[in-house]
Amino acid sequence: MQESDLVAVAALEALAHPAPWTAGNFRDALAAGYSTVVGEAGGVIVAYGVLMMGPGEAQILNLTVAPAARRRGLARALLRRFLDDASRLGAEQCFLEVRLSNTGAIALYRAEGFVPVARRAGYYPAVDGAGAREDALVLRRGARSGAALQGSRDTSA
Repeated sequence: MQESDLVAVAALEALAHPAPWTAGNFRDALAAGYSTVVGEAGGVIVAYGVLMMGPGEAQILNLTVAPAARRRGLARALLRRFLDDASRLGAEQCFLEVRLSNTGAIALYRAEGFVPVARRAGYYPAVDGAGAREDALVLRRGARSGAALQGSRDTSA
């Protein structure tokens, strides 16, 4: 991802999420040196992600695929790329948060070895902007190839 991608990325973000990041949020991620990637099809951005590194760990802050481009393996490919990057850069574990209602993403993350480790009550704004806020499921797995970290436990609803 680069500065010239931000208008397209922010537009896709607004289409894909009820509480989207702004172009400014993505600009800040670039300025902070976070690992970012875009995926294109036919010269159009259809997927993107943001990975933040910290001492011994990584956090996937955003992983999005355009609604029309889903179910083609793009999210899995981006996820695996981020896990490879995290491992190469020294992370021992990787975290992410996901809406409890995002069952497709949760299934993908579990299939890739992530396990629930916490739940953040009221973390996400309401989908309709007026109802109750939604909880986030915090997931974790080892950054290196393989399954979840030892000692992980399922805290899902």
